[in-house]
Amino acid sequence: MTRIVFIEADGTRREVEALDGLSVMEVALMHGIRGIVATCGGSCSCSTCHAHVDPAWVDRLDPPDDMELDTMEAAPGHDDTSRLTCQIKVTPALAGLTLRVPPTQA
Repeated sequence: MTRIVFIEADGTRREVEALDGLSVMEVALMHGIRGIVATCGGSCSCSTCHAHVDPAWVDRLDPPDDMELDTMEAAPGHDDTSRLTCQIKVTPALAGLTLRVPPTQA
């Protein structure tokens, strides 16, 4: 199990245990993280699982591919730290990954 930290839009910090191999989006849904909607179910065709990766972690993740970048254009408030959580797979190397959930999704 790998520990992932979500900071919800209201500032609530939620540390959860994640099964390796799942997407961060799946983990968020399993733990009821407020603000991760995941309308498309993880097919990278919406941006409702958007989150901001803590700057200390941005360069430690695999970079987003073109499909994710195109889809993320619809995410309100996206920036250089934005990722779609459906595109991040949990591995032991991500222990402590911290993400901030935006106040609104597309």
